[in-house]
Parts: sequence; structure tokens; C-alpha cells
Amino acid sequence: MTNISPDLPLIDLHRHLDGSVRLKTILDLGRKHNLPLPANDLEGLRPHVQVMSPEPGLMEFLAKFKWMTGVLVDYAACRRVAKENVIDAAREQIDYIELRFSPWFMAEPHGLDPAGVVEAVVQGTKDGIRQTGVKANLIGILSRTYGADVCMQELDALLTQRDHITALDLAGDEGNYPGELFVEHFKKGRNAGWQITVHAGEAAGAESVWQAINELGATRLGHGTRSVEDPKLVDELIKRDIGVEISLTSNVQTSTVPSYSAHPLKQLLDAGVKATINTDDPSISGIDLRHEYDVAAPRAGLTKQDIRKAQLNALEIAFLNEEEKSDLAIAKLMS
Repeated sequence: MTNISPDLPLIDLHRHLDGSVRLKTILDLGRKHNLPLPANDLEGLRPHVQVMSPEPGLMEFLAKFKWMTGVLVDYAACRRVAKENVIDAAREQIDYIELRFSPWFMAEPHGLDPAGVVEAVVQGTKDGIRQTGVKANLIGILSRTYGADVCMQELDALLTQRDHITALDLAGDEGNYPGELFVEHFKKGRNAGWQITVHAGEAAGAESVWQAINELGATRLGHGTRSVEDPKLVDELIKRDIGVEISLTSNVQTSTVPSYSAHPLKQLLDAGVKATINTDDPSISGIDLRHEYDVAAPRAGLTKQDIRKAQLNALEIAFLNEEEKSDLAIAKLMS
């Protein structure tokens, strides 16, 4: 028995493409290019890539990316990973997915050109869409951990595929690289016609969320869990119709929250915030979107009605125009 409402599209708005690399693909690429991997079989590799117990913080969680980006030795590998992300979304019976990626983060291990990575990801995503029919859009990430100067170069790389990117995001070490450093970057992103979503209120508090919506122009928040620390902020999110991309299992694994039961998702939904349920990094967390709906959400205290509301919110805050949203809803009803 599933909590997913069959009459509504199943949507994932917050999934990192570079945190969703198949374990088998890591092994395949490692063997093909004679890379030193920590294990030579799936089960041996798993604890190096997946979180096996809650991590002490966000940066320790992010360290799991090492073996995922470490096998991106060329543009063909980047294209393959992007295509497989869409294929895996189809296997999960996802109707619409927004895949986000940091070209600098993907390019760094093997000295690739970030612009070449962006082109490869765009092509791989198109390949996956053609093969599966899944609707997918791309979100470009600026990895704040590299600092403002590198992020400007990363932005330039993303702009080479401006028409194939839907939105701009800021991710990475929120605690040490505040959003104030990236105001000019996001002004350029908005001028390019992109939507804006920002990782905020995960490793830092409500002040980070205020900055994201007031100075970076965020109309959606990645995680945003700590927004509940400021009742005025919650009211502002409702007033401005700002959506929140929640990833329950990830938030527990990064110790953003101490447990599922302590997660503020239900509190946000009850208040009227347009909060949603997403995966973040499925390969690292060892989950899929159905797990988040059927296992994580009930553990977080959500009723079936709450879960349906979150599913409907995802359609409402998706980076799609009204016609695309309507088409997605109608297609689901007719399927």
C-alpha cells in the first residue's frame, strides 16, 4: 500500500544528479579507466558511497560524493550519468523531475572544462528524455564552497547552455560561505531568465533563508528546515508563496534534524507553507522517492492527507509554466 496519490503526478524537485550515480556505474567506469576504487564489488563499495548511519554534519555527508564525481573522467561519463538519472526516474515512475548539478564539482576531479560538463549533462538528459518520455528540467548549481570567484566561472559555464537550464541554485557549505557572497551571481542568473532556488536553512539558520529570498531572489528553498525557528519568516514564506523542497532522509542523515519525528515538515504543511517531499541524493541516502513517501513521511508524522498535500504542492511550485503543469496533471489522470 502506497501513500502516493495515483491521480496526481509524482514529482521530485530536489535531486542532485551528481549524487545519484549508480553504484554499478561507479564500478564500470572505475574498471574501464583503471581508477583506484575502495572496493571491486557492489557490496564492498556501498559503505564508501552510501550513508550507513547518521552523519555528524552536512560536510561529512557531502564527502560521500567523492567516489561519484571521482569516476567522471571524461564528458562521455558525464553524459552517461545524466542519461541514467532520467532512466532511473522513469523506473521510479516519476512523471516530472528537476535534476540539479554543479559543473565545477563534476569537472574538478579530472580537470575537465566545466562548460564541457554542462554540455554533456544537457545532452545526456535529452538522451534520457527521448528514451523514457519522462519530463525533466535541469537546475545549475553554484558550489559556494569554492568561493565567489570560482562560482562566477561556474556561472559562466552554465550560461553557455542558458536555454537548456531552467533555474540557478546555490549549494555546499552554507555555514562558512553565506549567501551574501553571491548576490551578483544571482542577479546575473535572474537576468538570464532563470528561476531561483537556494539551499538555505539547512546548515545555517533562519537568517540564511531571509537572505536567500530578499537578496538572491529565491522563490523556492532547498531544505529550508530551520525556517521554523522564526515565525515571521514562516509567515513571509506563505505570503510570498515560496516553496520548500524537503528531503526527509537526507535531513536526518546530515543531522540537520535529530530524527524523522523531529522534522518540521508537518509543522510547515500545517502552517500553509508549500512544502514538498524529495530525495536529494538517492545513491548516497540509499533511498528512492517512494521510500520518502511511504516510509520517511509517516515516520515524520504526516497523515495521508498531509502527504497528498505535499504531492500537490510539488506540482504547484514546479519550475513549469501553467500549461505544462496542466498537461502533466491531465496526462496523469488519463494514464
